[in-house]
Amino acid sequence: MSTDKTSLPHITLLAGLLMLCIACAPLRTGKENHPAMDHLTRQDHPENIVAVSTETHTNPETSHLDDETTVAEPEQTASLEIKELERMDNNWEEGAAADEKEISYDFPVTVNRQVEFYLNFFQTSQRTTFARWLARSGRYLPMFQQKLEEAGLPLDLAYLPMIESGYNLSAYSSAGAAGPWQFMRATGRHYGLKINRYVDERRDPVKSTEAAIKYLDKLYKDFGSWQLAVAAYNAGEGRIKKAIRRKGTDNFWKIAQGRTLNIETKRYVPKLIAAIMIAKNPSQYGFNEITLDLPLAYEEIKTPPWTTLAAVAVAGEINSKELRDLNRQLRRAMTPPGASSYTLRVPPGKGKITSQNLARVHASIATEFRTHIVKRTDSLSKISRLYNLNKTTLLKANNLRGPTLRVGQRLRIPYQTTTYVLLDKTETTGRQGVAAINADNLLLHKVRPGETLSHLAKLYNVPAHLIASWNGLKNINSIRAGQQLALYLDENSRKLAGKPLYKTAKNTTTQTAVKSNRSAQQLSYYKVRGGDSLWTISRKFKLTLDEIRRWNNLTNDLIKPGAQLLIKDSDLGV
Repeated sequence: MSTDKTSLPHITLLAGLLMLCIACAPLRTGKENHPAMDHLTRQDHPENIVAVSTETHTNPETSHLDDETTVAEPEQTASLEIKELERMDNNWEEGAAADEKEISYDFPVTVNRQVEFYLNFFQTSQRTTFARWLARSGRYLPMFQQKLEEAGLPLDLAYLPMIESGYNLSAYSSAGAAGPWQFMRATGRHYGLKINRYVDERRDPVKSTEAAIKYLDKLYKDFGSWQLAVAAYNAGEGRIKKAIRRKGTDNFWKIAQGRTLNIETKRYVPKLIAAIMIAKNPSQYGFNEITLDLPLAYEEIKTPPWTTLAAVAVAGEINSKELRDLNRQLRRAMTPPGASSYTLRVPPGKGKITSQNLARVHASIATEFRTHIVKRTDSLSKISRLYNLNKTTLLKANNLRGPTLRVGQRLRIPYQTTTYVLLDKTETTGRQGVAAINADNLLLHKVRPGETLSHLAKLYNVPAHLIASWNGLKNINSIRAGQQLALYLDENSRKLAGKPLYKTAKNTTTQTAVKSNRSAQQLSYYKVRGGDSLWTISRKFKLTLDEIRRWNNLTNDLIKPGAQLLIKDSDLGV
């Protein structure tokens, strides 16, 4: 990774994550068991539906957030490694070049006490983990080595992700590095990786490899030594340049002598060397029965914005986990908005059928209920927190007038599902075809002045991206007053509309959502004039700046003449 990780910040968080990983053996590759992604249901369907898949979600704003944060496996034993290496910290030496009679290397491999420590460490206390890394390497090594060869770099650098992430695309370090090559945000962006709320290309094995090659090539040109280059990849080039100046040498092993470099950086080179030696000749080190993962293979298709992976899985009859693994860079398990299309990866042989069927996939929202039996220690607030529900919604779902509960009482706990169906070939997801098939679920909403897609998402308890997808919106901010939007909600969802299903950060957010269901006559608006500012308007109407920002979904204080600002709602007594 591209910056110093020696301080190991956020120890408490890391410890908690480590405990979670240990408890969930075998180690999971991120939050890949999202309820929507566990399986693709194949069953008998109504005549007009040929495939269906249902996903469950608990919050319309985070229902598709699938941003993996798996602890980077090489970090899990860091403290143990450091403790052992500190005992030999004053005995760093260059050692002897490795014997290349049977195995040749294009990275400078030397053997000394530190390298021998890691050779033993990988064969003993970390044997199971290293075996897992070797198996995973089969998926990515061919592509990594091909790109390294094309760039004229040592092919042995393809083993660097082994000690960075264990070849885990969703690996996330305590310092904030992510992906197989463990890029920090700033360095990743500097080398062309896109990182935003929808996409994190540090987790894209192809694009992150291309970025890593550019960075490693730059580091080698700076230092003229691959050992120093990979040390700088770990600690940052500034720290290595400073160490070279202080020691007066560009020999890594001489620089490692003493305390010029932190032990966390010094261990990086011998650890990589040991990983290379074992990975290139596993049977010599006792790894005889490793089944390598199949090499990465895929086809690419163009998809519209707001397309969920669950919908793509239905369109191509694709295993959801396999599809997710091919597109780990999608943080919310859906294609980002903005651009007219997004290039998605699908398994080999699935490109044509998926592209053909995608326009026939339709999504609808349903509200279902689970049961909670009230215990002696339960209260309405406690139950609401447990299920992340809005109190008012919980009361409404159970026809309760007050917060009093009794032991043994059975409460209905609402939750939502999004069902994706593949319509018959004679149908498309155009308004007419879908309305004919889903007439009971179709709801048309005429956008009122001041309403935003975010407001409507809270009002109807529907993810904003789904409303955008239903109506072909490329931009989440593109709706306008008078526009008619189609929504597909079952009867239960309609009953709960107007009261956000889930708890919000502030009660005022709930007021905003309810407000958008009032008639236009109940709302007061102010048309911005030349010379107005948000501060002068707040003084004029005796409001706070925060109130105006919140009601109008403003992220800053910039307003333009002619814009209409929501100022008052008489029913709410504002």
